[in-house]
Amino acid sequence: MNLAIVRYNAGNIQSLLFALARLGIEPVISDDPDVLHSADKVIFPGVGEARSAMTYLRERGLDKVITGLKQPVLGICVGMQLLCAHSEENDTTCMGVFDTKIRRFAPEPEERRRFKVPQIGWNTLSFTNHPLFVKLPPEVYVYYVHSYAAELSPFTIATTDYVQPFSGGLHKGNFYAVQFHPEKSGELGAQILQNFLDLP
Repeated sequence: MNLAIVRYNAGNIQSLLFALARLGIEPVISDDPDVLHSADKVIFPGVGEARSAMTYLRERGLDKVITGLKQPVLGICVGMQLLCAHSEENDTTCMGVFDTKIRRFAPEPEERRRFKVPQIGWNTLSFTNHPLFVKLPPEVYVYYVHSYAAELSPFTIATTDYVQPFSGGLHKGNFYAVQFHPEKSGELGAQILQNFLDLP
């Protein structure tokens, strides 16, 4: 398996490397277009702020490289958000693979004690009959760290409810994305990563 992870200024990926190592995968981390295009699969992870990440990607032409990939691509957390059309985080125009918007959690004043922003911790993921979620039990808990989330859309393949329902997973063509961190979601998260690696 020739797996590439996109290198850009979006946070620590060490936990993802550990999770992939447990699955027997040693990825290459690169921002080289040739390396990314030649990989069997690509993971586009991220922890950070949308505008600075998009600025970094555009300055290096990586936005066009990523959207032009033909093999399976998995966006994780900010990686998922940047694949969408627009983020409310600093009014950022993103890559537009998924024609959906990223909105900040906005609980009503009386709900703010119950719904802390960012959402940090475990929450339930409900999912469709989709290859990314095979071999999972009917209800799973996954680990989230985020203040922004994708609206529900025709591309939604999994949902989580926090303040209101949002997209926990998206899919369009060869692009897959999850808002949660599978690498921090225990055995079930490992299965989701393995399911991505097993995609044709």
